[in-house]
Amino acid sequence: AVDGGTVWFSHHADNKLYRVEDGGEPVLMTKEDAVRYADFVPDRARQRLIAVREDHLAGEAYPVNTVCAVGFDGTETILVDGNDFYAAPRLSPDGKQLAWLCWDHPRMPWQGTELWVADVGEDGKLVDGRLVAGGMDESICQPEWSPDGLLHFVSDRSGWWNLYRFEHGVVHALCPREAEFGGPHWSFGGSMYGFRSEDEIVCTYIEDGVSRLASLSTRGCALTPIATPYQEIRELRVTPQAVAVLAGSPTIALELALIDPATGAREVLARSIDTLPDTGYLSVPRSIRYPSANGRSAYAFHYAPTNKDYAPQDGELPPLIVIGHGGPTGMATSTLKLATQFWTSRGFAVLDVNYGGSSGFGRSYRDLLKGQWGVIDVEDCVAGARHLAEQGLADPERLLIRGSSAGGLTTLSALAFHDVFKAGASYYGVSDLAGLDADSHKFESHYNEYLIAPKAQADAVYRQRSPIHHTASLKRPMIFFQGLDDKVVPPQQSESMVEALRASRVPVAYITLEGEGHGFRKADSVVKTLEAELVFYLRVFGMPVPAGLPEVEIENLAA
Repeated sequence: AVDGGTVWFSHHADNKLYRVEDGGEPVLMTKEDAVRYADFVPDRARQRLIAVREDHLAGEAYPVNTVCAVGFDGTETILVDGNDFYAAPRLSPDGKQLAWLCWDHPRMPWQGTELWVADVGEDGKLVDGRLVAGGMDESICQPEWSPDGLLHFVSDRSGWWNLYRFEHGVVHALCPREAEFGGPHWSFGGSMYGFRSEDEIVCTYIEDGVSRLASLSTRGCALTPIATPYQEIRELRVTPQAVAVLAGSPTIALELALIDPATGAREVLARSIDTLPDTGYLSVPRSIRYPSANGRSAYAFHYAPTNKDYAPQDGELPPLIVIGHGGPTGMATSTLKLATQFWTSRGFAVLDVNYGGSSGFGRSYRDLLKGQWGVIDVEDCVAGARHLAEQGLADPERLLIRGSSAGGLTTLSALAFHDVFKAGASYYGVSDLAGLDADSHKFESHYNEYLIAPKAQADAVYRQRSPIHHTASLKRPMIFFQGLDDKVVPPQQSESMVEALRASRVPVAYITLEGEGHGFRKADSVVKTLEAELVFYLRVFGMPVPAGLPEVEIENLAA
């Protein structure tokens, strides 16, 4: 949090809370490394910081979550407790009220949350807590106070995450629209709107997988577009003069920028990639909607192979890589990613799928994955590959699939239960759902009850959906990548699959990375894995491997 020249932050190395004044050195505020803090709100009038607290002191399987106040002198007071999870404590402008979100197992926050408000007493403790909105089947996110002290929030009560105002005990819809003004609460501090004044909100919303920026009148409820070059816009921070965004487009890698909401003028503060390749090597995707199983439609971004120095032979169709995103309650975007361009610049087409269950397309689409993880996502990836092959945009004999984490389960299931893809790559993918439950952290410890089945029916369904129990059906070559420090999907998940494929004499490669966890962070790791995956595909298709690429050991692959 930043306020009046002071920055408060949690230090990942020791999980402790620090304060630093402008030009000064960090000052330690807390002592226990087994207590962690997030989602900070300065309360200067009471000389304290309000935060979500995660207490690991008892050494139990799961920590205890609360909302607390940490005095600038280090003293702590628990303000709210009793629920499994808390998020987004927000203090009113006059300091007299505190709003917060909470929810309990087995719900995930995109299933159902509650928005509460309480008065702040003279002693700083909370009194007269009351429920404003939310429940078992209503997802609330991003409560914010307007400058004149009215509580606003995003709810999916209409089937779409839309903006609402709470005034005089009544909830008012600000801009009913089949669009998403919020997103799944995977991490703290996300922001898709903010106040330019008490009468104007600047917001971003998602329609058909594409973000837009707009100004919203809080009283007239008129939504006025603000032109930008972006198709993904998030993490808004709004002031009367400017809007800070983290944003990108098919030709712009993620960047931090300031936008003048009056003129749309843009100032780039920082870029995730300093120097981009020549546009002659960049593939610009098109957003597609295509038919899937049981009369459903699915969504994806299709990237055609693009390289100004090469052209296909007459009649040649490109190999296709289908990507299933992680989450699985996540979303593929069209923002420029060099990892995608790595493939398209080398002659591969790419289909980045927003399968049923993805966010960004409304609650009913998100809930398609309820009880159907490993089915709906797989069907939509299979249908997407077939669709492009039928359209003459991909070689039906060279269809590939790759995915990470939850997308790894999609990859493994597509290869085990369908005969469409010729090979696949799993990055720290899930292969054993029961094992994932056993190793899960608190936040996701009941996620599979939503995605697959309640615990009473879990055993049979878990076995049916877990690729590790269907290795006899896996006949296609596979390559696995695994971080050895992964605590979310432990290495055992990949290792069991590799051993089973070895025993079945199926071509398999396994590459591990020391010092990497769930998601590869080091540049060397990204380069190593992409190049190894390319070599793997070239050898599977019997194509020459260019000089300079690494050797990859593929067991059971005929010479």
